[in-house]
Amino acid sequence: MRSSTIISLVVALLLAFAAVFATRTYLADQQARLEAVNGTKPEERTLVVAAKPMRFGDRVRPENLKSIPWPSEERPEGSFDAIAAVVGDDTEPRYAMEAIDPGEPVLSSKITGAGERATLSAALDPGMKAISIRVNDVLGVAGFVRPSDRVDVLLTRVVQNQERNKEETFVDVLLQGVKVLAVDQSADERKDEPSVVKTVTFEVTTEEAQRLTLGANIGTLSLALRNIASASVEETRRLTMTDLGGGPLATELAKDADNGRFDTIERLVRKVGDDLSGRIDSVENKMKAPAREKQVQIVERKAEPVLPVEPKWATVGVWNTTKREEHRVGLVQ
Repeated sequence: MRSSTIISLVVALLLAFAAVFATRTYLADQQARLEAVNGTKPEERTLVVAAKPMRFGDRVRPENLKSIPWPSEERPEGSFDAIAAVVGDDTEPRYAMEAIDPGEPVLSSKITGAGERATLSAALDPGMKAISIRVNDVLGVAGFVRPSDRVDVLLTRVVQNQERNKEETFVDVLLQGVKVLAVDQSADERKDEPSVVKTVTFEVTTEEAQRLTLGANIGTLSLALRNIASASVEETRRLTMTDLGGGPLATELAKDADNGRFDTIERLVRKVGDDLSGRIDSVENKMKAPAREKQVQIVERKAEPVLPVEPKWATVGVWNTTKREEHRVGLVQ
C-alpha cells in the first residue's frame, strides 16, 4: 500500500473523530441553553435498597439501607425513594417480614408498618389462617420443606368396612398447593439447609384449617413437596390396598372387588376352609379313640439263674523228676 493512501486514511479518521466531538459539544451546549431558558433541572430519582442482609424479625435500621440512582420514571410498586421514609420514627420502628438481600429493593410488603411487630399474623394474607401440624423426618420430606414452599397434604387412615366386616386402609389427597409459612419457629425463607423439624405451619382458609385439624385426629398426615413453579390443581383419586399390587391378577381382583364377586369368592373359600378343618378334627378324634381304648401292659420278666456248664474232661498234671506234664482225661457222664 502506498504512503499516500495511508495518509488519506489517517486524515479521514481524524476528521471523523473531530466531527463526532463537535456534534456532542453542540448538543450539550444546546441542552444547557434550554435548561437555562426554562429554569428547570432534571429530577434526580433514587431507590432505597438493602445494604446488608435482613431476615424475618430484624429491625430496619438506617445502616442497613442505601439509596441508588434510578433513571426510570417507573418504580417498583411499594418502593421508597428516601431512607427516612423507610426508617420512620425511632419510637415506631419497622421490622422485616421477609428475607431481604443486599441490593434488593425495600418494599412496603416486605416490612411492617410503623410501630407494628414482626409477627406471623402480620405475614398472613387477608382472610387466611395459620395452622400447624406435627411431622417427623419421614412425613416432613426429610427436612427439605422450607418457608414459602408449596406442598400437598396427604391423609392416611383406616376405616371399618361394615359390608366386608374388615378394616380398609386408604390414602386421600387432602389439600393441594398449600403455602408453608414456617417450620418449627423459623420463618426465614432464604435458609436452604435441610433440617429435621417437628411442626410445619401452613397458610390456609378456615375450611382448610378444619380439614387439617380433623385429618390429624383421625389419621396420619404426610407432606409431598411441590415444584416451585407448580401451581395447578391435579385430578386425584383415593388409593386403597388393591392399588399396591401389579399385573393382570391385581387388576382382575380390583374388578372383582368392584363387582362384588370378590366377596362371594371370599365366602366360598372360608366355607371350604371351615369344612376342611372340621373333617380334619373328626379324623384326628377317630385316630385317638382306639389308642385310648387299648391299654398296653408291660410285664416285667424275671431273670432265671444261669447254671455253670459241666466240664467234659479234666486236666491232670504229673511231675517227672524236674518236668511237669499235663494229661487231659475225659469224664464219665
